[in-house]
Amino acid sequence: MEVLLDYILTAQTLVLVFVVVLLKTSIKFVPQNRAYVIERFGKYQSTKEAGLNFIVPFIDRISADRSLKEKAVDVPEQSAITKDNISLSVDGVLYFRVLDPYKATYGIDDYEFAVTQLAQTTMRSELGKMELDKTFEERDVLNINIVSAINDAAGPWGIQVLRYEIKDIVPPQSVMEAMEAQMKAERVKRAQILESEGDRQAAINRAEGQKASVVLAAEADKEEQVLRAEGEAKAIVAVAAAQAEALRQVGEAAVTPEGQKAIQLDLATKAIEAKHAIAKESSVVLLPDSSTEAASVVAQAMTIINQLNKG
Repeated sequence: MEVLLDYILTAQTLVLVFVVVLLKTSIKFVPQNRAYVIERFGKYQSTKEAGLNFIVPFIDRISADRSLKEKAVDVPEQSAITKDNISLSVDGVLYFRVLDPYKATYGIDDYEFAVTQLAQTTMRSELGKMELDKTFEERDVLNINIVSAINDAAGPWGIQVLRYEIKDIVPPQSVMEAMEAQMKAERVKRAQILESEGDRQAAINRAEGQKASVVLAAEADKEEQVLRAEGEAKAIVAVAAAQAEALRQVGEAAVTPEGQKAIQLDLATKAIEAKHAIAKESSVVLLPDSSTEAASVVAQAMTIINQLNKG
């Protein structure tokens, strides 16, 4: 009886172990961003995505475990010849991911190696279409062309190339020396152009300054002449007004008896002075016809003044 009980207990234990093993082999937890390719009797059966999944124990098996994350692969350095026959050493980094686990498993044996080789050959092909100067200036365009060409070829593999980045482009030493000399010459050229532009601008500024100085001097001289003319005109007007006032006062005084006497005395004095002046300047002395010559001169002058006053 005890033997029977031990047998039954052993059988139950074996059944329990079998059930545990069966459940363990049939339940599969697929991690996030991963996919399991399942084969049944050696033939593709399904693709299990992230989460809880079930397979048939001892019949189904996991053929491939594919990561769906973006992956970066270093593309080894290689030689490439440009359109103008310059040999370059180029390396880069390739970023891709698996879109279709089925194609990545059954479409190619090693998709990572294949896409790396494809990146190298495509890079050589694209560099052969460009000249040396363009490879440095249009690196972004070169990266885009490489990605487009790789995606066209990697479609049947279930691979999507996201981007390709060229890390370094190294030309031969002789080409680098020539490029450095060209860059130096270009810098010297720019410096000379900037210096000539500075000299030109300085000359323009000096000319404009001289022009402005001449204009200001001419305007100042013009204003000075205007002010001088206005001053002279005012002086002439003032002198004329003073003379007119003097003549007016003389005229008013001349109509009085005292003024007539003063005029007679002034005329007589001027006549005598004129006689003396003539006598000094000339060797011929004119004697008066009569002793009353001065009085006659005064009388003649008074007659003229009286006629003017009447008029």
